[in-house]
Amino acid sequence: MARSTTTKATAVPERLLAEATRLFAERGYDRTSVQEIVEAAGVTKGALYHYFGSKDDLLHEIYGRVLRLQTERLDSIAAQDAPVATRLAEAAADVVVTSIGNLDDTKIFFRSMHQLSPEKQKAVRAERRRYHEKFRALIEEGQKDGVFRTELRPDLVVDYFFGSVHHLGTWYRADGPLSATTVAEDFADMLLHSVRQPS
Repeated sequence: MARSTTTKATAVPERLLAEATRLFAERGYDRTSVQEIVEAAGVTKGALYHYFGSKDDLLHEIYGRVLRLQTERLDSIAAQDAPVATRLAEAAADVVVTSIGNLDDTKIFFRSMHQLSPEKQKAVRAERRRYHEKFRALIEEGQKDGVFRTELRPDLVVDYFFGSVHHLGTWYRADGPLSATTVAEDFADMLLHSVRQPS
């Protein structure tokens, strides 16, 4: 049986997710079998199917847990009693930090999303769209307040920014010269510089 990188004390769903994430990152989603996942997690197939109906349920949850975290944090940031520019900068930095902190999850997902069932692909796109709409609302608020440039299309601003965030998995390295915080601050600064009304 394969050696698990998680402890036996860890709850079964978390063990399955941890090992699925590791194996998908190492071998690819399509080259990892259910048997390999359960062996690595030290459980039976029955245990996996008790918590997850299929292998693509695991893939869906790997991304879903990151998106839920980011959505909770964005909701909290957006609700703060602070200037909209401050909240947008904090939201932009936060999504970079949380994406880098869960880089394997996001890399696996964007590499393998096409292998989800059509229903799950549709659900994921809807979940991600809701997150982007919350982010876009901050830009629209700043435009209404006269803080952000009104000639910019908020949808394009969101697409431009998140295109850069989703690209992090292709170049960011934890052992590289840039910390997650440095990248987050620079991304947030570039976003704010592009949307602010010139003084």
